[in-house]
Amino acid sequence: MEAKPNSHNPGKTRHAIFYLLLGLATLLLLYLLKPFFYPLFWAAVIAIVFKPFHRRLGARIKSPSLTAVASLLLIMTVIILPAGMVGSLLLNESFHVYNSLNVDGARIESQINDIIARIAADPYLRYFHIDMTLIGKNVTALVEEATSFIFDSLKNLTQNTIMFLVNFVIMLYALFFFLRDGEKFVHMTMRAFPLGAAKEGLLLERFAAMTVATLKVTLIIGGLKGILGSVVFFLTGVHGAITWGVLMVFTSIIPAVGCAIVWGPVGVVMIILGHVWEGLIILLCGFTIISHVDTFLRPLLVGQAIRMHTLLIFLSTLGGLSLFGISGFVIGPVIVSLAQTLWEFHDELLKINNGLQS
Repeated sequence: MEAKPNSHNPGKTRHAIFYLLLGLATLLLLYLLKPFFYPLFWAAVIAIVFKPFHRRLGARIKSPSLTAVASLLLIMTVIILPAGMVGSLLLNESFHVYNSLNVDGARIESQINDIIARIAADPYLRYFHIDMTLIGKNVTALVEEATSFIFDSLKNLTQNTIMFLVNFVIMLYALFFFLRDGEKFVHMTMRAFPLGAAKEGLLLERFAAMTVATLKVTLIIGGLKGILGSVVFFLTGVHGAITWGVLMVFTSIIPAVGCAIVWGPVGVVMIILGHVWEGLIILLCGFTIISHVDTFLRPLLVGQAIRMHTLLIFLSTLGGLSLFGISGFVIGPVIVSLAQTLWEFHDELLKINNGLQS
C-alpha cells in the first residue's frame, strides 16, 4: 500500500507558534511602555525638531555621547529654562486668579441678575412675552459652569506638578538616547514595516514635516496670540494677565474657535463688572488683531509642509485632543498624515498591478 503524505507540517506549526509569541511579547512591551507614552513621544518630537542642529554639531564633535549632551544642554537653555521660569510665574499668578475668581463669581452673578431685571422692566419688551427668569437661570448656570471649569483647570495646574516633574525627567533621559541613537531606533522600527527604503524614507519625511509644521504653527502663532492677549489684559487691568495669555496659547490649537474662548468671555465679564471701555477694548483687539494672526502667519510658516485638506486638519486636531489630551494637537495630525501617505502607497500599488495585468 502507498503511504499517505503527512499533512502535518512541523515547520508551519513552529512558525505559527513563533509569531504568536512575537505578537504577545510585542503587546506586553507596548503595555509596559504605556505609562511613559507621552514623555517618550515628546522626547521623539524634540529630537526631530533639533535633528538638523544635532547633525551639524556631530560633524564637529566626533563622540556621539558628547554630541547628545551638547544638544541636550542647548535644548534646556533655549526651551526648558524659559519654560520653567514662565511656569513658576504662572503658578504664583494662578493662585491670585483663583482667589479673585472666587470673590468675583458672586459679583458677576449679581450683576447679571441686575441687568436681567432692568431688561425685564422695559415696557417695550413686555409685548414679546420673554421669560426673563428662565434666561437669568440659564445665564447664571453658564457663568457657574465657566467658573467651575476655570477652578478645575487651576487645580489641575497646581496639583499635577509632581507628576509633571516625573514625566519631565523621563523625557530628558529618553531625549538623550533619542539624540544619540535615534537613527538606530528608526532603523529597528522600520524593519517591522517592509515597505522598501524609498517608501520608508518618505514615511519618515512626512512624519517629521507634519510634526515640525504643527509645532511651528502652534508655538509661534499660539505664542504670539498669548503675548498679545497678555499685553491687552495687562493694559486693561485684568487680573492674572500672564495666566490668561498662557491659556490663550493652549486654546489657540482648538480649530475654528481658538483663543476666542478666552478673550471673548473675559471682555464680556469686564463689561458686566462695569469696566465697559476696558471690555470693549479687549473685544475689539480680539476681533481685529488677535483673530487675524493666523491669516497672515499660517501660510508663511506651513507652506507646503502640510499636504492635508483643511477639514482633515480640523477633525484630526479635535480628535487628537479628545483622545490624547493636550499632546493630541500633534498626535492627531501626524496619525492622519501617516494614514494618508500609506493610502498613497496603496494607490501606487494598484496602478502598478493594473499596468501589469493590462
